[in-house]
Amino acid sequence: MESIQFIVNKSELGAGTRGSSMGFDALRFAAYNADDTLFDYQNYITIPNENELLFEDDPTPTKGIFIDAIERHHERIIKILSPRLRRKDHYPIFISGDHSSAAGYIGAIRRAFPEKRLGIVWIDAHGDLHSPYTSPSGNLHGMPLAAALGADNLEYKINNPSEHTLQHWGRIKQAGGISPKVLPEDIVFIGIRDVEEEERAIINQNKIKTFLVSKVRNDGPEAVVEDALAHLAHCDHIFLSFDVDSMDPDKVSYGTGTPVPNGLSEEEANKLVTGFVANPKVNFFEIVEINPLLDNKGNTMAETAFRILKDAITRIESR
Repeated sequence: MESIQFIVNKSELGAGTRGSSMGFDALRFAAYNADDTLFDYQNYITIPNENELLFEDDPTPTKGIFIDAIERHHERIIKILSPRLRRKDHYPIFISGDHSSAAGYIGAIRRAFPEKRLGIVWIDAHGDLHSPYTSPSGNLHGMPLAAALGADNLEYKINNPSEHTLQHWGRIKQAGGISPKVLPEDIVFIGIRDVEEEERAIINQNKIKTFLVSKVRNDGPEAVVEDALAHLAHCDHIFLSFDVDSMDPDKVSYGTGTPVPNGLSEEEANKLVTGFVANPKVNFFEIVEINPLLDNKGNTMAETAFRILKDAITRIESR
């Protein structure tokens, strides 16, 4: 039986609102209030971060906010994690601040397993397929999949990024020594519903497999899991990234940086996550973008995520 290893990464430099660095602590409070000892006996790896930069003026151009520090953070993730990810006795669960770090995790996985084909299941309200050329905000939590794909999307360019930004963006795409790190046909989206035209073009041109919330609701989460895994059957490993903004803020809470209406219910999200991690190819699992500072219901988002995490760990440990 694999033991769980938590990768705690509180970096929130890629987000447009503050507070996702507190997501892991909010989960721990949820466990404490539930009289649960989950976090008392697990192994931890803590990734150092540069969140102190948030209290200074950002010297980087607006279409790549904190891009130099985020590049360093990705390299830090890859250096720390890639040698550890080959261990077969630990199951890594990444508990992240903002979603920009996912590009670092993907780089670490690819460096650890350069000969293996990686699939990605992205449960999220957003496509996260922007580049500095297309991003309306310049926040890098909207760019991790574009970085993994090595996609600039120049056909839909709306910005003229500075040379400084482009140099760091180029290194982010190359992080881990492999680019692209994943192919479009090896990505599955679930729950996306706030997607800009520039991102939609990448999805449509590459025919990226996508399950809308309505599909999950009509067919059932179990059928979606089965269909997604069949689509990725040729992959050796699968990285499951669960952004809590995939859930409906009115049904759950607004405790996330970019909430979008009409999302998944807790039950649907739980069945998706537990269904995926039951599969032996799903060897990497991330929970991301819990923001207790924005929670309109106390600590409800973290409490919801904690229940999903607990059920996922039960399923992993019984594989």
